[in-house]
Amino acid sequence: MPDLNPYARFLDGRLIDEILSSTPAELESLAEAIGPTRIGLASAPGKWTPAEILCHLADCEVAFGFRLRQTLAEDNHTIQPFDQDRWASLYPTITAQQALAAFTALREWNLILIRNAPPSAAHKPATHPERGTMTFQTIVETMAGHDLNHIHQLKKLAEA
Repeated sequence: MPDLNPYARFLDGRLIDEILSSTPAELESLAEAIGPTRIGLASAPGKWTPAEILCHLADCEVAFGFRLRQTLAEDNHTIQPFDQDRWASLYPTITAQQALAAFTALREWNLILIRNAPPSAAHKPATHPERGTMTFQTIVETMAGHDLNHIHQLKKLAEA
């Protein structure tokens, strides 16, 4: 059986809401630590730059928000996967500051939805074509694990 949350291993025991709400400030701090001269530099050929990681996080916040809303709005919603590399083709035209501002606004909007969803929403199912049936809560937990995965990457780049 596929892993419903491929980022579960990154969860660190904190409350999911705490992870989700602290991510924007943590990303801003990491972007500052990386600095303007290194934010656009890849650590190795074929790797995303720190700015591109921030763009990816903003894009994923759009995707996660849509998935959450569709799961609440539809019965037995089927999640639409996306090709992150195709979405990334525009990242060189977007600044780290623009990506961080978009991520922060979208995260705030998604947290409002998550916090105001009825308790029964946690168990509402949706189907991911590659992972199988999951719930609204699994999507929320995937968001948190995804955040922590990329925060870990950015921390390594900030320390380099």
